[in-house]
Amino acid sequence: MLSYEISHHDHCRRLESFLRTLMPTSPFGYARKLIKSGAAKLNGTTTNHDTLLALHDIVTLKESAATVGYITSIRPELDILYEDGQITIVNKPAGLPMHRTAECEENLVEFGQTYMTGRDTACKLYPVNRLDRGTSGTVILAKSSSSAGIYGRQVKDTGLDKLYLALVWGTTEESGTITEPLDDKESETRYRVLLSGDNCSLLAVTPISGRMHQIRRHLAAIGHPVVADKRYGGGDMPELAGFALHSFRTILVREEAGALTVCAPLPEELLALCEQRGIGRDQLQDAVYGLLQEES
Repeated sequence: MLSYEISHHDHCRRLESFLRTLMPTSPFGYARKLIKSGAAKLNGTTTNHDTLLALHDIVTLKESAATVGYITSIRPELDILYEDGQITIVNKPAGLPMHRTAECEENLVEFGQTYMTGRDTACKLYPVNRLDRGTSGTVILAKSSSSAGIYGRQVKDTGLDKLYLALVWGTTEESGTITEPLDDKESETRYRVLLSGDNCSLLAVTPISGRMHQIRRHLAAIGHPVVADKRYGGGDMPELAGFALHSFRTILVREEAGALTVCAPLPEELLALCEQRGIGRDQLQDAVYGLLQEES
């Protein structure tokens, strides 16, 4: 029996995503087959492929020549959180733009297409939603123009239920709603404090509307800009690839398959920054997992 303890880097990841990260060259349905047959267990019991993992959980695999052959200690370059025949949902690193903005500049779409080609599943990728260059977390990419149209319409009709984590300067109120108009349009952002550190607060943030840079602009408007968001008063931290804003949880409502919940594990940069500001990693991870438990 092979055994793996869940670390900070896989906290809140779907079980199927963890297995596919562990076995990136395995056939598409192999991880789900292991889960369904009971060859892959979580804390000693069988479970579903969409179960979200928690820090220190134990995933066990029945040892076989095929499974051992697929396992690698090298994590894939593209962090895939969910994938099917029509879309892939990835954990975008901070600092990586969605599209090329300068000649020869690395970007998520081209990087993803190169990864898919190297995996022998070549396709053209189309963003269903977008994140700013400096923001990390969940991004939905369609695998064809027709899929992009289908999911684009679904997002337009039902929206995306998104939850962000933001480390901001100062001590905010315990919770609040910001309704300052942006670009002469009604806008609404809700937040609540998860943890407080050294002259900073970690917030759970829900954008109700979808204006450009909405979270960043709204938090700056109440005097608590996102840490390292230079454009909106959060200061300059050259050691960071982006700023302290992470798209943590996305719920996509699909017409036929129902709601799909995907969470993006927090990046090492954000974990380290919070730790530097007095918010411990275990404390932080407990808080974000608690958010998910409240929703379930």
